[in-house]
Amino acid sequence: MKIGLALSGGGARGIAHIGVLQALEELGIKPDVLSGTSSGSIVAAFYCYGYKPKEILAIFRTARFFKLVWPALSVSGLLNMKKTGKLFLKYFPENDFEALRIPLYVTATSLRIGKAVVFHHGTLIEVLLASSAIPVLFHPVRIEETDYVDGGIVDNLPVDPLIGTCDYVIGSHSNAVHDNYKTGNFRSVMERSLLLAINGNIMPQINKCHVFMEPPEMKNFRVFDFSKADEIFDIGYAYTMQRKNELHLAINKRP
Repeated sequence: MKIGLALSGGGARGIAHIGVLQALEELGIKPDVLSGTSSGSIVAAFYCYGYKPKEILAIFRTARFFKLVWPALSVSGLLNMKKTGKLFLKYFPENDFEALRIPLYVTATSLRIGKAVVFHHGTLIEVLLASSAIPVLFHPVRIEETDYVDGGIVDNLPVDPLIGTCDYVIGSHSNAVHDNYKTGNFRSVMERSLLLAINGNIMPQINKCHVFMEPPEMKNFRVFDFSKADEIFDIGYAYTMQRKNELHLAINKRP
C-alpha cells in the first residue's frame, strides 16, 4: 500500500507541515510519495531528500534561511535568485529530482497558460523557487522559456499528482482563515486577499483526500511569522497526534 502526502503553501505557516511529518513518523506512518506547492514544496523536498523533520525545523529556524528564501518586502520587493539558489545548493548539492529518496511532485503556476504545472523530474532548485514565487513580492521564475509563479495561486493543495499513484492520500493544509480580520497596511491586505483566494481553490481537493488536516490555530499566524517557527511546528505536531486514531483507522481500511 502506498501512502501519499500533499502539503500546501502558506509561507511561515508551512512550518506546520514539519510538525505533521514528525508526528506521522512517530505514528509509524511514512509517506511513499509527496506533493507540495510553495513552502509545502520546500518542506517536502527536504524530507524527500532524507532530512529528518527536526533537522528541517533547525534549518528553517535560522534567520539567514528565512531572509534569503522569503525576504521581507524591500524597495524592489523581488526575490534574489542568485543568493537563494546558492543557499539551496548547500542542502541539495545534486540539484536534481533524481537525487531524492522519496518521489516528489512540485506544483507551480504557469503565467503563459494560466494553469498549474506539475514537475517531477529534472532540475530541482529552480522548480522550488518557481513554486514559491509569490506574485507582486517576487519575480516570476523562468523555466524553459515559460514564467512561473507560486503554485498555490491555482492549486494550494496539490492532491491530483497522488491520485492513481497512491492507495491512501493525506492532505495537510496550513491556511485556516481568521474570521475576525481587521484591515491593516498594504502587506496585511495583500496577505489576506491571497489567503482567501487560495482557500477557495482547495475546496475541490479536500474530497479527494482520505484524511484532510488543517489545524485551526493556524489562523493566528501570518505569512512572514518565521520567528514563531517552534510554535507553528508544535501546532502541526499536536494536531496530527490528535487525529492519530482517524489516521490509523483510515489506513487500515485500505486494501
